Amino acid sequence: MLQSLTEMLIALPAIMIALVFHEYAHGKVADLLGDTTPYYQGRLTLNPLPHIDWLGFIMLFVFHFGWAKPVQVNPYNFKNISIKKGMMLVSLAGPGMNILLAFIGLLAYKYLAPLQNLEWAAMTISLIQPLIYINLILAAFNLIPLPPLDGSKILAGLLPDTGAQYIYSLEQYGPLILLLLIVSGMAGKIFMPLANLLYSLLTMIVF
Repeated sequence: MLQSLTEMLIALPAIMIALVFHEYAHGKVADLLGDTTPYYQGRLTLNPLPHIDWLGFIMLFVFHFGWAKPVQVNPYNFKNISIKKGMMLVSLAGPGMNILLAFIGLLAYKYLAPLQNLEWAAMTISLIQPLIYINLILAAFNLIPLPPLDGSKILAGLLPDTGAQYIYSLEQYGPLILLLLIVSGMAGKIFMPLANLLYSLLTMIVF
């Protein structure tokens, strides 16, 4: 248990960066599309406090599964874009930001790895490594096409209106289905192959 807690504390900076940048990206894209809701709710900031859901934060330490406070978006404020396409872009921004952070982490690792015999470089690498895999896991998990995850709205934006309506109709059942997937361990079997694929693709690009 102590080892697990120690690992959590080491990974905490990476977890906070991943969650905060994920939510900030949602809010920023919504703002760029014309919705000022995230701005007026104080979510266009990299300060972690407005993004923390304290229950989700506690659950992170107790069950190693948590969440941040979702960014509220009013798609009726979008300008020059349909609601469906706008929500797809807003939803894509979160996982996209996590993939970008993992990419930056891999770049940093590439140039620090030859210096890892130096103490400062080794310490930096120990912080970069969780930054890479936590961002990829968060991106892959959120790409599951099930409400309320980002993947559902991304998929809805790609489907014809009839298909999108079917995805939206799952919103009342989505959280329960998602909980069952997590408890049963099936969620990991769905998103971990995607996380590994993303890691392989980014590694090919960087190295």
